[in-house]
Amino acid sequence: MALEEKRAWITAVVTICAYVAYLIVVLGRAGSGPLVDVPYVATLLWTIGAAIAATIVLNIAVTIASPRDDDRKDQRDREIGRFSDHIGQSFVVIGGVAALVMAMAELDHFWIANTVYLAFVCASLLGSIAKIAAYRWGFQAW
Repeated sequence: MALEEKRAWITAVVTICAYVAYLIVVLGRAGSGPLVDVPYVATLLWTIGAAIAATIVLNIAVTIASPRDDDRKDQRDREIGRFSDHIGQSFVVIGGVAALVMAMAELDHFWIANTVYLAFVCASLLGSIAKIAAYRWGFQAW
């Protein structure tokens, strides 16, 4: 397995784990009350920070454990990286537009922040899935 594919797996797994942890904490705090009253900011920041730290540590560990020549990128690796980044970025745009519409509709900050966070999660996950699929089942550059 290529190093970049391993990194994509790490990103996908860490993203899912961090978002699920965030949802468990926030939904658990809600109880029977409204979600907008749940304190979410610290949890959101901690899960994002923990996900970034976990991704960095795991990427370092995988790089150390990989063979010396495994970290070289060829043209195919660069094209797959570009392809997956473009696919993932679509959700950043969708989330940005959704947050903009929510802000114009003067919705609560809770919904806007969570929409942006979900968009980042979807972008990361979709980009990682696209990269894994390209490595596993082939990639056709246009």
